[in-house]
Amino acid sequence: MAPAHAAYPDRPIRMIVPSTPGGGTDLAARMIAPKLSEYLGQQIVIDNRGGASGNIGAELGARAAPDGYTLTAAVASLTSNASLMKKVPFDIERDFAPIAMTVIVPNLLASHPSVPATNVKELIAHIKSRPGQMQFASAGVGSMPHLMMEFFVSMAGLKMNHVPYKGAGVALVDVIAGHVPLMAANILSTLPQVRAGKLRAYGVTSAKRSPGAPDIPAISESGLPGYDAVTWFGVLAPAGLPRDIVTRLHTNVVRAVNDAGVRKRFIDDGADPSPSASPEAFAALIRSEVRKWAKVIKDAGIQPE
Repeated sequence: MAPAHAAYPDRPIRMIVPSTPGGGTDLAARMIAPKLSEYLGQQIVIDNRGGASGNIGAELGARAAPDGYTLTAAVASLTSNASLMKKVPFDIERDFAPIAMTVIVPNLLASHPSVPATNVKELIAHIKSRPGQMQFASAGVGSMPHLMMEFFVSMAGLKMNHVPYKGAGVALVDVIAGHVPLMAANILSTLPQVRAGKLRAYGVTSAKRSPGAPDIPAISESGLPGYDAVTWFGVLAPAGLPRDIVTRLHTNVVRAVNDAGVRKRFIDDGADPSPSASPEAFAALIRSEVRKWAKVIKDAGIQPE
């Protein structure tokens, strides 16, 4: 007997990107869209709907008909929003059918060169010798760079002061200038500064080394075992999507990410192509991320806005 949705897809598919054009979520979606379109035999139309930390676009995606013709480009921060905001208009676990994670983008723990530590172990010892005296910068309260540093501080048993900025770019400028000593920032923006000698790198925030910077160790291997905190991107569909469509989308998203040309572009940009083994594996990641960041946010005393 033929599957009930054997003709799928027979028209263009909209992919909602819950951010403005040019950001990481948008770029990751646009990198895989051409190949995904080729494999599915239909155009993938990118629809940017930024605002409210991704909630506006994600709500649109969650409320769409579960027919496979509306997808949502997912980003890791959607798993922390419920703990950072008093009201989020969707439930990331209940209202979506996970399709696949696509790529991981680690942050890079880096400091101004004036900090005397040369590796993670020395850095932790240096901060411990000055409890409550050292600062770290971030892109803003509740941003992923902020949460990644709070996770680092908690795991290492440190006392540090957070200096929030209105965006990662301005925060990084102040770390380069030496106004704030430390930051965990996107590897795409920090690596060139490390190569230029303007920053000292301690480790990537992912569990393993980044393919784009294999000479830089992971934080987990160089002083803080078990540390793993990354920005990841993926693809979601509305809850209730028929299983055969979920399977078809998962298979072809994975094919698109694993295309040699697409992989090279991601790796050249410092990202790690990491498609999920199954929709269930992606769902499990989302559940674990929701709980991890909820604990980090609670332990750090960050109040919902």
